[in-house]
Amino acid sequence: MGWSNKVRQSAVALAVLGLAGVLAFGAMDISSEAGYAGIGPNFLPWLVAAGLAVIAIFLGFEAQTGGFRDMPEAQADEVPPPGAPCWRGFAWMSGALLLNAALITSIGFILSCTLCFACAAHGLRQAQSGAPQSLGSWFSDLAVGLLIAAPVFWMFTKFLAISLPGLTRSGWL
Repeated sequence: MGWSNKVRQSAVALAVLGLAGVLAFGAMDISSEAGYAGIGPNFLPWLVAAGLAVIAIFLGFEAQTGGFRDMPEAQADEVPPPGAPCWRGFAWMSGALLLNAALITSIGFILSCTLCFACAAHGLRQAQSGAPQSLGSWFSDLAVGLLIAAPVFWMFTKFLAISLPGLTRSGWL
């Protein structure tokens, strides 16, 4: 007899909460001494741990009050067999990571991470639906990737004084 949806979704919430705890435990070992911008190197691990804890609370609440709502019911012919891998999605995700590693020093952190995000999003959509993506979704993924990668680059290079590969020597790209 399989687990109920409530139990499985509660297990996901507990796993996320456990991950938050592991990150918080690791952040305790990082120095809190403030750097150039008044933010210490342990700020981001604590921020991520707190964010994960909040997400875990919401997931737990959702699981206990009825689970995921308003999700379309899957048709029997649409459901892959349990444990069936999506090799195209896996290939896109793996390729995204390898592309990022290969290009980060030549085109910089921002552009390589933007490409990595777009390819990874394509891979996740492949795993979900198997349908090809439109050109608009590629541009949307590139825009979202840029909106994530640029502030991360600036936060690390400008506020935390951590050197990341850039496209120019100005330190802004």
